[in-house]
Amino acid sequence: MNSSTYEIIDSCEDIDFGEVSGLLKYYGLSDLDSDTQRQVFRNSYVTIFVKKKDELIGVGRAISDGISQGAIYNIAVKDEYRGKGIGKRIVDEILKRLSGCNVILYTHPKHIGLYEHWGFRRMSTSYARFPEEKHYEQEGFFTD
Repeated sequence: MNSSTYEIIDSCEDIDFGEVSGLLKYYGLSDLDSDTQRQVFRNSYVTIFVKKKDELIGVGRAISDGISQGAIYNIAVKDEYRGKGIGKRIVDEILKRLSGCNVILYTHPKHIGLYEHWGFRRMSTSYARFPEEKHYEQEGFFTD
């Protein structure tokens, strides 16, 4: 998809967070409602939204101190737009804004490997703690 057919937005203004919530729920990345997603994205260091006309077709965000550490979350692109470079553009835009930082990326286990061409490598020094641990166990988030 040519970048002239879609728009990259890095502001939470005029974003329909019902669409954001639905997209993230669809891919199993979050089950938070639209009001909570609005707060999550507004509290993030980087937010990227991709729109085609008035339709939200992709999202991504990162939390960071802006100096040394950053973490990428919630990369999602609607099915009908996947494979067209939109997800790559979202990650590229986030990485530009995290330049100079160590960056970790959080993704669903079924998407492990998609991010290696950016230089992401699996770590052996990470731990995670989730309020709903059973769900994350069932989804394959833990390796032990």
